Amino acid sequence: MKIKRKKLFSQSTLDVDDTVGVVMPILTDCDADEDFLEGIDKVGDVLPVLPLRNMVLFPGVAMPVIVGRPKSMRLIKEAIDNKALIGVVCQREVETEEPGFDDLYATGTVADIIRVLEMPDGTTTVILQGKKRFILNELTETDPYLKGSITLLEETRPDASDREFEALTSSVKDMTIKLLSASPEPVQRELIFSVKNNRNALYIINFACANILTSAAEKQQLLLINDLRERAFRLLSILNREYQLLELKASIQMKTQEDLDKQQKEYFLQQQIKTIQEELGGNINEQEIRELKEKGLKKNWSSSVAQIFDKEIRKLERLHPQSPDFSIQMQYVQTIVNLPWNEYSKDNFNLVHAQKVLDKDHYGLEKVKERIIEHLAVLKLKGDMKSPIICLYGPPGVGKTSLGRSIADALGRKYVRVSLGGLHDEAEIRGHRRTYIGAMCGRIISNIQKAGTSNPVFVLDEIDKITSDFKGDPSSALLEVLDPEQNGTFHDNYLDIDYDLSKVMFIATANNLNTISQPLLDRMELIEVSGYIQEEKVEIAARHLVPKQIEAHGLEKRTVKFPKKTLDKIIESYTRESGVRELDKKIAKVVRKVARDVATYGYSGIVQIKPEDVKEYLGAEEYSRDKYQGNEYAGVVTGLAWTAVGGEILFVESSLSKGKEGKLTLTGNLGDVMKESAVIALEYIRAHASLFGINEDMFTSWNVHVHVPEGAIPKDGPSAGVTMVTSLVSAFTQRKVKSSLAMTGEITLRGKVLPVGGIKEKILAAKRAGIKEIILCKDNKKDIDEIKADYLKGLEFHFVEDIRQVIDLALLDEKVDNPLF
Repeated sequence: MKIKRKKLFSQSTLDVDDTVGVVMPILTDCDADEDFLEGIDKVGDVLPVLPLRNMVLFPGVAMPVIVGRPKSMRLIKEAIDNKALIGVVCQREVETEEPGFDDLYATGTVADIIRVLEMPDGTTTVILQGKKRFILNELTETDPYLKGSITLLEETRPDASDREFEALTSSVKDMTIKLLSASPEPVQRELIFSVKNNRNALYIINFACANILTSAAEKQQLLLINDLRERAFRLLSILNREYQLLELKASIQMKTQEDLDKQQKEYFLQQQIKTIQEELGGNINEQEIRELKEKGLKKNWSSSVAQIFDKEIRKLERLHPQSPDFSIQMQYVQTIVNLPWNEYSKDNFNLVHAQKVLDKDHYGLEKVKERIIEHLAVLKLKGDMKSPIICLYGPPGVGKTSLGRSIADALGRKYVRVSLGGLHDEAEIRGHRRTYIGAMCGRIISNIQKAGTSNPVFVLDEIDKITSDFKGDPSSALLEVLDPEQNGTFHDNYLDIDYDLSKVMFIATANNLNTISQPLLDRMELIEVSGYIQEEKVEIAARHLVPKQIEAHGLEKRTVKFPKKTLDKIIESYTRESGVRELDKKIAKVVRKVARDVATYGYSGIVQIKPEDVKEYLGAEEYSRDKYQGNEYAGVVTGLAWTAVGGEILFVESSLSKGKEGKLTLTGNLGDVMKESAVIALEYIRAHASLFGINEDMFTSWNVHVHVPEGAIPKDGPSAGVTMVTSLVSAFTQRKVKSSLAMTGEITLRGKVLPVGGIKEKILAAKRAGIKEIILCKDNKKDIDEIKADYLKGLEFHFVEDIRQVIDLALLDEKVDNPLF
């Protein structure tokens, strides 16, 4: 005999350890309580207890139960043999295999075993009928099955004349029949007929309580209610709820109902899921959303950000996972929750350690290191301050970018870097608004998210190479980022929430300040990282470049030796740069050839690279530096120039030729400023010819030609002014120029000598060229004081204020033997 049960009612009527098959409750015709209370007076204080997993038995209701546990089988067998009643109690947890007193609900129902059925699948089904409720006081025995001390409970029932209770019972009956009739699955008509024609209020109410589609815990709450009227009211509320859910399900099915074919099936399923999600407000990505919520609870953000996050999470929960907006909303919520709101790494205030880190990673750069140590000192004393905006500017290859990483290591902060070279879209800085397809936050916020802290060292590389077009001006967008008064509330268009960047230490790098807008420059503290002198390059190569290349090429430490003279040779003859990038490549080339020889012939020991061996490794010399050429010719004066790759000496040559106009010719690829210096020099000499012993008729009868050699190289600047005056006076007077002398300085029309820049590079270039004496403006003395004394050995300096002092120092009384004069 197989009795099927439909899914409309109780979730399961199964016993302790079976989860297959669901069976229909047995129909009974109980018009009077006596029909099921027979034998209840024989119940003692102790009853065998049958625990059920997920069903609750009510008085007057017959239910089939599949029995599987050995203890339960023994209990049923003995109860049948003794024709005894048993107590039925529901377990609190379905998974409990050996329930104790605390694992059972305290309220149960006395039951009679009506029949035992051996089912075709080998299971045993027992039909139980509830008789009366009881309270389980304690378990008296656990073997061979459970026995417990009980106290019977009485039902409190209204009078038969109570019209309100009669109406309440009728409402319960009607709602139960509605649920049966509205079920989408077929229901036995006999079941509906039995409920409709039954006049026993207790049976009607308990039948609905036992079989309503709700949890065992809620049914247990109904069983606890002694007053039948109160139980009926509570039941009617649950019935109404279940009926509304049933109607909602039918409504959803009606919305998605349509003729299906193979092409429409997938669409139909998606639409049905979407409609369900709209009605229930849920989605199938609950696990991921729950993880986002848990992350949000751990965030140290402000209440305003928390409110925005909660609002966006609720919006995400309402979206269907297959909706196009779902992935956009998910990405936005993940962006918010992954940002390090008010999360900071701890600064290392050990100034000695910071100095060691900076000195280890970079040789020289004393001004930059001093500025970083100052910043750390203020942080240590004050505890908090707005991070400075530093701009390191200088020629390529001097270590501006790598300096940022060293600063991060010294401070103990995270390091992030973004290259701005060629950037032309403002949205790269501020982000895109979420209304655009493919919108994302800007590089500032995305790199802060990558860093994981709100106070990293943030390097803005190549800030001078930002361009602008119709998409906006990124340099203007950077104004908010780099303004300490504004970046505390930086607004990213995608994030749309103010973010605090005031603790971020921004370090910008640039090669040329002329291409940076003035408002942006005004917000940064400019620190010049000048080019390295030859001595510094040698030290950098010996300490950093050579060990790095030896390791990079698979050789053992100290297997290749580069004496300092060899490094001098490579720097002087094979590189021409301010930094050390090209030098690094040349060293790598040498080490690479050594590695090839070691791999081919298996050399062992130390390979010494001597200066005379450099040509074998690097080929013919690529550059040759100018050397002082003596003072055999009048009109040839040595000047000093600054270039992007360091200092150089240059020669200013002046010659006279017969002519009637006194024409001035300038050659050598000179810029406008340098041409003006030549014109000023000639006009000054004309105005003060008598001071230098020059016949004024010479200016009308001789043409003047000024030339600066290496005409293919553009030259500009005012620093050759004094050199041109000296050259012209020497040409007009044919006086020799003092040997081993060089000069630099700007002149005015009154003959004043003005200071110029690049003194350090110019001085070192003069020393390499063999110059012994140098003429400078008096105001440039402060620049000489900043140069290490070791680099100035063998040089004599003359500080002047007027061009006449220059002439007296530079020109000798001895004249050149020239037959034209």
